[in-house]
Amino acid sequence: MKSWNKRQEDGEDAFNVFARDCPSRSTLEHVTGRWGSLVLGALREETLRFSQLRRRVDGVSEKMLAQTLHALERDGLVIRDARPTNPPYVEYSLTPFGAQTATRVLELIALLEDRMPDVLSARQTYDAAHADG
Repeated sequence: MKSWNKRQEDGEDAFNVFARDCPSRSTLEHVTGRWGSLVLGALREETLRFSQLRRRVDGVSEKMLAQTLHALERDGLVIRDARPTNPPYVEYSLTPFGAQTATRVLELIALLEDRMPDVLSARQTYDAAHADG
């Protein structure tokens, strides 16, 4: 039995993201990492080319965007549609699983944006209490 396999039900492995070696942990990192969540959110809105996606996700480097897209594609969240034209035409979109995941990520983003006044207040209180630190 693998170390990440907490239990088996109906012959299927049950994954436990809290277990160090569970493969679900790396997917969670891809989805919730700095760029993964933003890429998923951007692609939830529409299919985009690489350059469009890079402009939409302000601040991401070309290298990090390429790595993020590769990881999300490998995990089955993103579809890379490369057309053999000159110059090459490549679009990125979400799989059904990617769209489902992006919807939840966008819900989290909306919650955070809505609660930013509370976050900023908490930061100010914390910083004032730890100013001598």
